[in-house]
Amino acid sequence: MTSLPVASAEDVINQPIRTQFEAFLNEHRRLLHDSLNGLTEEQVRRSLVPSRTTLLGLVKHAIFVEKVWFDEAITRRSRAEIGIPATPDESFILDDEDTIATIQQAHREACEASRLAASSLGLDDMLNGNRRGPLPLRWVYLHMLRELAQHCGHADILREQLTA
Repeated sequence: MTSLPVASAEDVINQPIRTQFEAFLNEHRRLLHDSLNGLTEEQVRRSLVPSRTTLLGLVKHAIFVEKVWFDEAITRRSRAEIGIPATPDESFILDDEDTIATIQQAHREACEASRLAASSLGLDDMLNGNRRGPLPLRWVYLHMLRELAQHCGHADILREQLTA
């Protein structure tokens, strides 16, 4: 079983920018993954907002995001070929077989695949498989960091509501 890297942002203050980007990304990936820890299956599926967002659905959506940016954007494979939903909204939908354990495992695997896919690329290398057109890996890292930070904030609020 793969685990998420544990270097914190503070550990890389004087490291090259790529090392800093990856430490921040991995820290946020780990925080989102761990947002499910200590909760019941019922809690993580509980709907607390009008949208499809649940805590389990949020982590499932993070799997989708990893695959959009580090599979679709790099390989240019279609979402159907990758086996992910066509739209972000659909990525929040939970199936009966989705559990804390299965989603956390799929999330770890998606993050590991993302790290592997980007490992041979430079920050200025262009990714050609996104609908916006060619984008440098640097931009994708910044976009992913923004998205993961937002979702970590959502997860914090949902956990607070679930454990209050």
